[in-house]
Amino acid sequence: MEFFGQTHIDFMKQSKWATLFSAILGITAIIFLAINGLNLGLDFTGGIQATLRFPKAIQLDQVRTQLSRQHIDKASIQLYGDSQTVLIRLSTQKQSIEAVKQLLHKALPKAERQQIEFIGPQVGKKMILHSILAVLISLIATMLYIALRFDYRFAFSATIALIHDPVVILGLFAVTQLEFNLIGLAALLTVLGYSLNDTIVVYDRIRENFRKMPNSIPKTVLNHAINDTLSRTIMTSALTLLVVIALIIWGGPVLEGFSWALLAGILIGTYSSIYIAGALALKLGLDRHSCVKQPIKHRT
Repeated sequence: MEFFGQTHIDFMKQSKWATLFSAILGITAIIFLAINGLNLGLDFTGGIQATLRFPKAIQLDQVRTQLSRQHIDKASIQLYGDSQTVLIRLSTQKQSIEAVKQLLHKALPKAERQQIEFIGPQVGKKMILHSILAVLISLIATMLYIALRFDYRFAFSATIALIHDPVVILGLFAVTQLEFNLIGLAALLTVLGYSLNDTIVVYDRIRENFRKMPNSIPKTVLNHAINDTLSRTIMTSALTLLVVIALIIWGGPVLEGFSWALLAGILIGTYSSIYIAGALALKLGLDRHSCVKQPIKHRT
């Protein structure tokens, strides 16, 4: 179903400017990552996590105020299960569990400590290693799949697009210093899947249009393919953005990094599936013969 009718936008005409924009965006993200780094959360750095139970429902702002009086300002605080139980996370390696117990008792004397534990940095290093390994394996598997189903030019272009998207999102985390934890990593992997899905839809339409338009040049075929899928792309992105905006407004600080990463990922992923995955394949020499396999003629 076409919600906006058939469009005739010359996307490939702007491919040079889009390439320049992508390069600037990627380099800027890398520079901020190198200068600022990521504000890694407890999952990656290690620290202390405490579960406290209050005799009655407690407001998180009240807990945060009481902790700040004991100079505990960078704690992650959230309700845990119900309105009487609070989970407090401290990304610190300088204080022992006993010292933290005393600070928490001074700050929150009415709270009952249910659990307090130390998550060492070795766990964080393993998580970082496993995260990088998971992304690399997914990229390799994606390249093989696209190369077998479509063409190696598509595989290379899609991989560049999939590298571009998380680099830009990580740059956003470096600029804003939002906490990057396992929830943020989940958002990053979600964006990879979202962007890849958009890219595969465009690639499939490109191959179909090469069959329908045998006398057209590749640039025209790509433009038609992107315009054919534009209505679907806009509707999918718009509906997803509505959910993400709701998460930003009502999700609270726990989902803040996840929500902003998804918001940036949807916009960047939609852009990259057009101007990186599509335009780069064209620059690499994509043509009809590389997309449409000629049938084998049998002698009679």
